[in-house]
Amino acid sequence: MKFTLLSSIKKLLFLFLLFTGLFYAKEFLIPLTIGGVMATLFLPFCKWLEAKAIPRFVAVLLCVLILLSGIAAIFALLGWQISELSNDLNLIKEKAIHTLENVQLFIFDKLGVSVIKQSQIIKSEQPSVSHVMQLIGGSVAFVITNFILTLAYVFLFLYYHSHLLEFVVRLSDPLKRDEVKVMLSRVTKVSQQYLLGLSKMIACLWIMYGIGFSVLGVKNALFFAFLCGLLEIVPFIGNITGTLLTLLMAAVQGASTPLLLGIAGTYGVVQFIQGWVLEPLILGPQVKINPLFTILALVLGQLVWGIAGMFLAIPIIAMIKIMCDHIEVLKPFGFLIGELETNKSSNGPT
Repeated sequence: MKFTLLSSIKKLLFLFLLFTGLFYAKEFLIPLTIGGVMATLFLPFCKWLEAKAIPRFVAVLLCVLILLSGIAAIFALLGWQISELSNDLNLIKEKAIHTLENVQLFIFDKLGVSVIKQSQIIKSEQPSVSHVMQLIGGSVAFVITNFILTLAYVFLFLYYHSHLLEFVVRLSDPLKRDEVKVMLSRVTKVSQQYLLGLSKMIACLWIMYGIGFSVLGVKNALFFAFLCGLLEIVPFIGNITGTLLTLLMAAVQGASTPLLLGIAGTYGVVQFIQGWVLEPLILGPQVKINPLFTILALVLGQLVWGIAGMFLAIPIIAMIKIMCDHIEVLKPFGFLIGELETNKSSNGPT
């Protein structure tokens, strides 16, 4: 019993140190991990180009250029939609000021806090303009640096993919190297499947939200449809956030109650189609993590690596499940992470 307790304490301590290390090394690990995951997406195309007698350097460079083109297209579309939204910026500003005044009057009526006192509290909490500009400048520099670093990692992972895979195989037991190769193939495939499925899912959400918001007559419907779809990169939370922003902006612009209910109803219908039709068809059988561990992975990802952690949580937990399924001592954990096996006999515990 003492040994079991000591063993459990050691495992908990190991997990604590692991997540502590992941947290403090996030500036190094986040671009490295994103680069590795993105590299798996282009690996089949890179191998196909090499099979056509195209030099590896050229094949990898083409993959990186395609990735850059896709990112540029997304930002161009987003910029176009923001420019459309900016046409109504003055009206939105006026509506926002009017709404804020109503909120201040409500607080005064219910809580007795004067409008002047509220304004003083808000001003005292606001950072100085110089501080805000400093934060923005630092954030932009950080994003640009990590973006360039991530592209470099994508290039290098694709260029040295066979070398890296051979290294992992050589670390394993010679008698189990075939199984290790199968495991690595499945790990790579599940990452590809998730990223491709996510891209298809976002495109479908753009179409569904675009049709729904346009039929309802939501102002700047395409922008909000684009936003709701793009935020799908953060599972569960992204769609809700996009819909709440749509509801908030529609309310500020003076939308009627039926229109607000229609936006909420559109979200419900889209989520139903996504959960029961699109996800089984698009994501396929390999990305099968039960909802409990999906939520746990998202929460831990956010706590350790922020938004990047939430984006990486699902493919990483899916890879971990596959590795657990191929390592005998870890198979119970793979079973725990996976979905319920409803097709099997129900003779076991319920």
